Amino acid sequence: MTANQPGSSVPTSSQGSAATSRQASTRSTADHPARTGGTRRRHWPSLRINRSVLPTLAALLIFITMLAFGQFRYGRILQFNTLSNLLINNAQLIILAVALTFVIITGGIDLSVGAVVALCSVAGVLATQAGLPAPLAIGLMIALGLACGSLSGTLVQVFGVQPFIATLALMFLARGLASMLSTVPERLPEGSGLLALGQPIKLIDGPKVNDLTISPGVIIALAIVAVAYFLLHRTRFGRTIYAIGGSETSAELMGLPVARTKWLIYASSGTLSGIAAVVFTARLGIAQNITGLGWELDAIAATVIGGTLLTGGAGYVLGSVIGSLVLGLMIVLITRDGSVPPEMTTIITGGILLAFVVLQRAVVRQRR
Repeated sequence: MTANQPGSSVPTSSQGSAATSRQASTRSTADHPARTGGTRRRHWPSLRINRSVLPTLAALLIFITMLAFGQFRYGRILQFNTLSNLLINNAQLIILAVALTFVIITGGIDLSVGAVVALCSVAGVLATQAGLPAPLAIGLMIALGLACGSLSGTLVQVFGVQPFIATLALMFLARGLASMLSTVPERLPEGSGLLALGQPIKLIDGPKVNDLTISPGVIIALAIVAVAYFLLHRTRFGRTIYAIGGSETSAELMGLPVARTKWLIYASSGTLSGIAAVVFTARLGIAQNITGLGWELDAIAATVIGGTLLTGGAGYVLGSVIGSLVLGLMIVLITRDGSVPPEMTTIITGGILLAFVVLQRAVVRQRR
């Protein structure tokens, strides 16, 4: 039987070409469904937001809302002069909030920062009155803060004292030492070099008194924020801090330097308290043993409002800066209003703090 006979099972050349054409067409339509009139599913990337950032975003939204409300209600809020004063008056709070950010991320707490500021401030002013040059007085204030922070770190890490108890004891110790040094306001001598750190620097000469100004204290605070951001978010030291806050036992099992890191954190907290004392004393030119009363609570509130979890393991330096500005702007708005008593400041602060703690709890539950 030949290939051309009707009963042959072998396909002819024309039949083979047709089958090949149909197969190619099938593959083509399978690869390109649009040619057959079908629709292809498009998988758009989903927008995912890290839930731990939500409190920080909420703080930023509150700050922007407060600015808009103040401008609409009272006016002259969104201007150079107001924003400059906001930074200058809260430079020391920003520094303390950065210090508390590191401590709280590890799951600790530092209640001594306000008292350490008072001790360093009084000691620095008295040393300046005794004739000590300004650079040495500044060094004395920072060294005294470092000594206090080192003592806290030693109590926490070496002797195993709970951070709350260790820093509470240091708070009473520092406040008592400041009271022993002086119980009356002490002023810096006229012409002291320390006062130069509080002198405003005009950047933009606006109409009337609407000038954009900063002070060396603001520059110091911004420099500390930049260094802290780099250390916390771009170095192994920062990753160790987050690991300790997540689980200190796991961090030790991974071979991370837990003991050294915790000691350094409390030592740096004391050092930053000394720097905050320098900035505050230079701006006001005065020191008292009651300076810094409640500042530790303000710093903790700013840190929590900025998105740092009190349970540790999550937090952002820039969030703490936003939290500090929220508290500072709240005082400005209450002052502008005039009808709100000053006592309402603490009530409003407590309400905002409570709202952010509830938000943090919701975030923690979602992460679990």
